[in-house]
Amino acid sequence: MVHFFQDFNPVTQAFIATLFTWGMTALGAALVFATKTLNQRLLDSMLGFAGGVMIAASYWSLLSPAIEMSNDNPIGAWFPAAFGFLLGGIFLWGVNKVIPHQHPNADISKAEGYRSKGRKRSTLLVLAITLHNIPEGLAVGIAFGALANGGTEASLAGAVTLALGIGIQNFPEGVAVSMPLRGEGMSRRKSFLYGQFSGMVEPIAAVIGAIAVSFIEPLLPYALSFAAGAMIFVVAEEVIPGSQENGHKDLASMSLMVGFVLMMILDVALG
Repeated sequence: MVHFFQDFNPVTQAFIATLFTWGMTALGAALVFATKTLNQRLLDSMLGFAGGVMIAASYWSLLSPAIEMSNDNPIGAWFPAAFGFLLGGIFLWGVNKVIPHQHPNADISKAEGYRSKGRKRSTLLVLAITLHNIPEGLAVGIAFGALANGGTEASLAGAVTLALGIGIQNFPEGVAVSMPLRGEGMSRRKSFLYGQFSGMVEPIAAVIGAIAVSFIEPLLPYALSFAAGAMIFVVAEEVIPGSQENGHKDLASMSLMVGFVLMMILDVALG
């Protein structure tokens, strides 16, 4: 898989990789064509698994490389990672407050940023997952964009592994949008379209991230850490609570650990 990407420039690599992650979102959303409902325990375990993948990817594929790149920083190797990480979380927190969106299974009147009672549940659900896919697309784009500044085959493998991990965790995200909509009576076609649409933002964000860091090398460790902080915010604010709100805390927690270990193995073995 790594050799396939070597024939393209970093921006094209990021775009191709996030076409895969978008495709995994669409694959999850496509489950509506097979069933109208999904066992809640299975869905919660899938969300927990996704959270574990994102946590592991945030460290091994983003924060760790950022720290390694910052050995010559006058303040300390820790500074770019710490600053970028916190900035990523603060940025997504601000976006969450501004743009109305709804977490799956939540009361529409309690949607974050909610203002209008006429706001459709489907719109708020898609906005929620779309918002959370932006840092994932940026993370992949930044990882591939780093290759333009003298990346090695190992760093290319790390970027590919990150895209693979995010693609794996995008599957339950597609399910998390399409299944509730289908369960409320929306047609299979519309439920699928809404579900896969949430992943469309990833290729766009990836291209932006790859282009930005390709030309601004000093910002690379900050950018990597920013993406990690945004992803961790998503996990803490949305994924973990969403996986445990139906009472399956032990199952969701163990699934998170399995996802973490799988992503760790992939990153260490391939990257």
